[in-house]
Amino acid sequence: MTPERTLLALAAQQHGCATIAQGLSCGLSPDQLYQRLRSGRFDRLGPRVFRVAGSAPTWEQQLMAGLLDLGANALVSHRAAAALHGFEGFSPGPVEFALPRGGRGLRSPWTVHTTRRLERIDHAVVALFPCTSASRTIVDLAATVSPRELERAIDSAVRDGLTSPAFLERRLTALRGRGRRGVRLLDSLMADSGGHSDLERRFLALVRRAGLPRPTCQRIFRRDGVTVARVDFSFQPTMVIAEVSGRRGHSSDAERAKDARRRNELQHLGFAVLEFTDAQVRRDPRYVLEVLRRHLACVPVSDLGTRARIR
Repeated sequence: MTPERTLLALAAQQHGCATIAQGLSCGLSPDQLYQRLRSGRFDRLGPRVFRVAGSAPTWEQQLMAGLLDLGANALVSHRAAAALHGFEGFSPGPVEFALPRGGRGLRSPWTVHTTRRLERIDHAVVALFPCTSASRTIVDLAATVSPRELERAIDSAVRDGLTSPAFLERRLTALRGRGRRGVRLLDSLMADSGGHSDLERRFLALVRRAGLPRPTCQRIFRRDGVTVARVDFSFQPTMVIAEVSGRRGHSSDAERAKDARRRNELQHLGFAVLEFTDAQVRRDPRYVLEVLRRHLACVPVSDLGTRARIR
């Protein structure tokens, strides 16, 4: 292929973007490259990067352009990384990057955050974009977003299996230091993390403030290697399970039949299955706590036989 075709093929793999260095390595001379920039066949996006004229100007193209412009040490970060990871409430749009601190005189059209620590454990790749890991993204967001946004980021990352409360706590411990903004906010929100929704977070906060034992979240019960149920909250070692349901709940016949079968299986195994609605958790907490205290006081702990059957 001709040097220009080689460059266009490379740019097609990079959302229509390429660097000056890549253009030269494909065989174009400096004069040929800059002539194409002057004529408008290539559009300059940053000091070291351009796009092929006519390529779709997408959010992904902006991310790729920033990564190419900033170099191999750059990662998509903050709100942009949250959107890549699919955190609830974070949509494509912002373009932000993180770089190790140390580069002097950095000039860039992009929003760039510099940091003293950007370790390998904090790196991830999503849809071919190098970005901060889910846990590191949450730590970074704590300094710039609202408490409600941070709650949703934590809960959706845990729900989607991108992190866990325990791992997030370890990364926060490793990264905390003097001057790191948002640490206190993240500490306070981590106390009620582990659920998969805002309603589950509210339930955990209610239990914590009442001084009741913290339940295990999203516990899976299996019998003979087959999953019997996944429950919202299991108050081990007692045989008490609590479920919370949103405003819509399960409305179809198939969903209700599945819920009934699941509840019957758990009751057959000896569990007391408590169900609370969104309205009860949010507007009638005294009732929720009364029911929980009554059952936690009188329902026996798991016996060895039950523990052997359920893993």
